[in-house]
Amino acid sequence: MHFNKKTKIIATIGPSCSSYDVLKKMIMAGVNVCRLNFSHTNHEDAFKMISIIKKINNEIGTKTAILGDLQGPKIRLGVVAKNVFLKSNKLVTLTNQNCESSDKKLFVDYPMLVNDVKVKDLVLINDGKIKLRVKSIAKKSIVCDILNGGRVSSHKGVNFPNSPLSFKSITKKDKQDLLFLIKHNIDWVALSFVRSSRDIVGLRDILIKKNSKIKIIAKIEKPEAVKNIKSITRSADGIMIARGDLGIEIPMQKVPIVQKKIINLCLNYSKPVVVATQLMEGMINNSITTRAETNDVANAVFDGADALMLSGETAIGKHPIKVVRAMTKVILSVEASSLNFRNKLILNPKKANDRYISDSICYYASELAHQVQSKAIITLTHSGYNAQKIASNRPNAFIYVFTHNKSILNSLSLLWGIYGFYYDKFNSTDDTIRDLHNFLKDQKILKLGQTVINIGSMPINDKGMTNMLKVGKIK
Repeated sequence: MHFNKKTKIIATIGPSCSSYDVLKKMIMAGVNVCRLNFSHTNHEDAFKMISIIKKINNEIGTKTAILGDLQGPKIRLGVVAKNVFLKSNKLVTLTNQNCESSDKKLFVDYPMLVNDVKVKDLVLINDGKIKLRVKSIAKKSIVCDILNGGRVSSHKGVNFPNSPLSFKSITKKDKQDLLFLIKHNIDWVALSFVRSSRDIVGLRDILIKKNSKIKIIAKIEKPEAVKNIKSITRSADGIMIARGDLGIEIPMQKVPIVQKKIINLCLNYSKPVVVATQLMEGMINNSITTRAETNDVANAVFDGADALMLSGETAIGKHPIKVVRAMTKVILSVEASSLNFRNKLILNPKKANDRYISDSICYYASELAHQVQSKAIITLTHSGYNAQKIASNRPNAFIYVFTHNKSILNSLSLLWGIYGFYYDKFNSTDDTIRDLHNFLKDQKILKLGQTVINIGSMPINDKGMTNMLKVGKIK
């Protein structure tokens, strides 16, 4: 088991890795979270994968989390005639009136097309390969200049990077998929095309009404989301930097800068952050990754990401197990390097915070782990708050979390440096700490003589504020 890796790996599940044997090998190779992409899966197939993941967890003792990724309001072309090619410097009409598309007129399945765009707005088709600019607007159509032409085929995606679109972030399909996720107690749900914190609040309201504890990840892939990133980060339980659509909606040269800014913001807010899309895209077809992709993965680790996400590499790629092993090797190499990036990430607790005492304990546990070269910070928790707070400090030590709250165990697998265990034998403080040490020693996670830090609440079975810190050695 990869208890020696702090940065987590999310693998998208698809045809290439849907069997028990392949998925088990991927989890053993370093996968911490399995992503179900509801843009490409149905409830029947998703249920099969959930069952397999839970079976593997039960058999080998892993806590692999499941992330359900909602499709969101995708805007696409309709049916396009054969051999349609848009020529640069010509005109093309876009309409929301259903028709077979040609090089003169394209059907776009967005009812508010005419209302939401304005003259000079950009329109991008097929991941930005085709670029149009709105020239004029009529009652039922818009006329565009073709800036970059190219071949067009049916159902390709359409993006409007400059237009404040009025669609709802949660579609009818998303609501059906969400009910499925709630029914099967999934750990995380990712909301696509988030534009403001209102989108998160809307999803949260549905979860609260259904008495669901699923945690929300906001996917950042729209310019409005970048603009409203602070309020979105405060509202969500985690952030995903979805570099695919984001790189279409904003100039691609700005994506690396946005990535670093969002990661730093998430660390300040103690929220997990995922870097996604094209991290090892070359391994969809090739058995080894490129040097550039290796550097991309390494830089995301150096930036401080909680998790890195594989998409097509595992879902449809030829080498799903190899790509997980390759990513694990890069992560371990960076984390073992002498380049110490921890100090710039450490966070001072704020006195105005009503959790100031807990935050201070978490802060000094992280700082003390560095000073005494502790191998582990061991925490007892009910909500997971102290574990998440410690993780945001990016200590040199691993974080081992013991909780009697089974509902949070798997969700912790997405967070940096954290490994969770179920525990409900609360005795005296000294006896409990000794019991935790013996467990980690028996599991060969820690060794005799290693220095560790314990934090928790006193009395030991209290669900309140973290108020205890103790340094000791494994005996």
